[in-house]
Amino acid sequence: MAVNLSQIRDLLLPGLRGVEGKYNMIPSQYDKVFEITKSNMALERTVEMRYLGLAQLKTEGGNTQFDNAAGERYVYNQEHNEIALGYAITRKAIDDNLYKAQFKPTNLGLTESFHQTKEIYAANVLNTATTYNAAIGGDGVALCSTAHPIDGSTIANTPTVQVDLNESTLLNAMVAIRQNFRDIAGNKIFARGRKLIVPPSLEPVAVRLTKTQLRPGTADNDTNAILFTGGGLPEGYMVMDFLTSNYAWFFLTNIKGLVYMERVPFEMDMQVDFTTDNLLVKGYERYSVGYYNWRSIYGSFPTS
Repeated sequence: MAVNLSQIRDLLLPGLRGVEGKYNMIPSQYDKVFEITKSNMALERTVEMRYLGLAQLKTEGGNTQFDNAAGERYVYNQEHNEIALGYAITRKAIDDNLYKAQFKPTNLGLTESFHQTKEIYAANVLNTATTYNAAIGGDGVALCSTAHPIDGSTIANTPTVQVDLNESTLLNAMVAIRQNFRDIAGNKIFARGRKLIVPPSLEPVAVRLTKTQLRPGTADNDTNAILFTGGGLPEGYMVMDFLTSNYAWFFLTNIKGLVYMERVPFEMDMQVDFTTDNLLVKGYERYSVGYYNWRSIYGSFPTS
């Protein structure tokens, strides 16, 4: 049923001091975590290849060792979703509304709804990072796992025992990224932590860890090693308001792998229904938020 006079009855009479209910929205956060790209396909696929391993020692007069294991290993899929919302409002509700400037019939918060929906979808990639999604495929394990397969071994981008955020666990994560991250062939890669991501409940901890020059939480006069280990945290920390856990925390690395793909940008349209004179307003966009390289993130998921 369309928005009608009974739903805006107090807007039909003069004398209202004001109309409330519309608020400033949280500034965009997804674009500070995810790589933003355009898409021309209904389904985007990213393949991870295996390149050559280490060179081998050759004896005098002996044969050169050949590495013929290069080739395709894992395919990551990303299928776009259609996102849509609309509403109808009667002509009488438009004509008789005395407060059109405050309660605009042509925009009842449609852009804000789409904005927040996008933030929720983006944060959900992190919220569900320990759950394997077969539709994405990839290497067969969740985005954050202790057993990402490479040739002859596995690599973790989450602790074996999930840990709270503190100085020790953050430094351990920074070292683990640098020391353990490898390509499919097992070669070390240039992997470094660049940004800490926390829910609102952990912001005080993140501030203490990243904003002090001396070692946090102690009376020692030591330098804060977090600011310098592995190049420090060049992008500091950020809070994602739509993370669902109060305890989980994440580390973005310098490796690309989290991606927002825009298939159809946000568009809004309206028309008057010929038979009812109702104003019909709708919004539409098409996109997906996902990942194609687990090395882009490190996460810990304590429950308390």
